[in-house]
Amino acid sequence: MSLKNRILDDVKTAMRARDKSRLSVLRLITAAIKQIEVDQRIEMDDPAVLQVLDKMVKQRRESLEQYEKAGRDDLATQEQFELDILKDYLPEQLNEAEISALIAKAISDTGASSMRDMGAVMGLLREKVQGRADMKSVSNAVRANLSN
Repeated sequence: MSLKNRILDDVKTAMRARDKSRLSVLRLITAAIKQIEVDQRIEMDDPAVLQVLDKMVKQRRESLEQYEKAGRDDLATQEQFELDILKDYLPEQLNEAEISALIAKAISDTGASSMRDMGAVMGLLREKVQGRADMKSVSNAVRANLSN
């Protein structure tokens, strides 16, 4: 079952269970997917849906951080709830050792030696770690490796 179909099935399940809070988050996901499909006139596959989910997770993390700094616990709780639901659809997260190994392999595969080669390294890594790691931290780790 594709990721998109799994989300649509979960929407139906939430509707039957009258779980309004979960349903609203799932509808946000389906709306984001549908928006891209309509705008680009495409049918989204799993990697494309994963990119949408990854973007939504990033937005929620940033909002959560801002709400916590502002002392808005009510909004932070809502963002955390949405983040938890979004994470249900992402693949298993990579640990630090796995990320380091992938970065080292990408650097050796591309022959990267300086910061000018960062784009090539990130392009190779993006398809392997999309949805499985925070791309910002991966980018920082690549930058640290290339600047040494």
